[in-house]
Amino acid sequence: MQPDISIIIPLYNEEESLPELVAWIERVCREHKYAHEVILIDDGSNDNSWDVIKQLAVQYPVVKAIKFQRNYGKSPALYEGFKAARGAVVITMDADLQDSPDEIPELYRMIIQDGYDLVSGWKKVRYDNAVTKNLPSKLYNAVNRWLSGIKLHDMNCGLKAYKRKVIKSIEVYGEMHRFIPVLAKHAGFNKIGEKVVQHRPRKYGVSKFGWERFINGFLDLMSIQFVSRFGKKPMHLFGTLGSFMFLTGFVFVIWLIFDKLSNNIPLTNKPAFYISLTTMVIGSMCFLTGFIAELVVRNAADRNVYLTEEKIGF
Repeated sequence: MQPDISIIIPLYNEEESLPELVAWIERVCREHKYAHEVILIDDGSNDNSWDVIKQLAVQYPVVKAIKFQRNYGKSPALYEGFKAARGAVVITMDADLQDSPDEIPELYRMIIQDGYDLVSGWKKVRYDNAVTKNLPSKLYNAVNRWLSGIKLHDMNCGLKAYKRKVIKSIEVYGEMHRFIPVLAKHAGFNKIGEKVVQHRPRKYGVSKFGWERFINGFLDLMSIQFVSRFGKKPMHLFGTLGSFMFLTGFVFVIWLIFDKLSNNIPLTNKPAFYISLTTMVIGSMCFLTGFIAELVVRNAADRNVYLTEEKIGF
């Protein structure tokens, strides 16, 4: 029997918050009479999170769990969760209690009744540090909106709801969990909505993410834009770039020859020639090398193979 909702929770060292979170989810789902499953993905925790999960699985039969042998990251955890989910609506949330399970009914309604393919949470009022998290997050999301064309204020919010066919039609790998709306859009799911959600102060532990996520996120966004546009037609990129560089170089050579004939100044006497040539060559090599590497990674047979140590409920 297909559940109404699959709730996927990736986690890393969240032993203190898990009992409270699962109890809260159960209370909300019982009140609204949802047939549901809770899928906990332990991303190689080194605390007692897995022991807590095993106890919760005994207490709540709806709890299922996967434990990674080591820490892979949030995208692999979501990938395994998406693969296992059976619900008509799939909801993801973080395990640190900063996402409120009370948002589940409205997210479910927006998918089922309003017909959205994907609904992303927007933590309009945040309790994070204004300098180290809030300001970089706003800049980061502004760049995302500009590059992707998707008008979401908080694309990286962990609290999201999806139609089942959305998560079965996309593939998250590396650190692409930040850009699931972009992946969904490129897969043809254009009805993407947003809901203001409550952001709660962290009750236990500390954040597992640092400044590097903004740099990595920007690079991932550039990668996904290129792969989505040119992954199946790389000649459109290489041909356009190559033609532009060839014509630019040809015009530049004609101008240098004309200047040499007019003023009798050797080409080697112009530092600008070497600077321009070196910049173009290095820039082209770096860009093309990175793009080709991204294509290789995306098409690697083992890009989404993760070692699991134990499973519960499957």
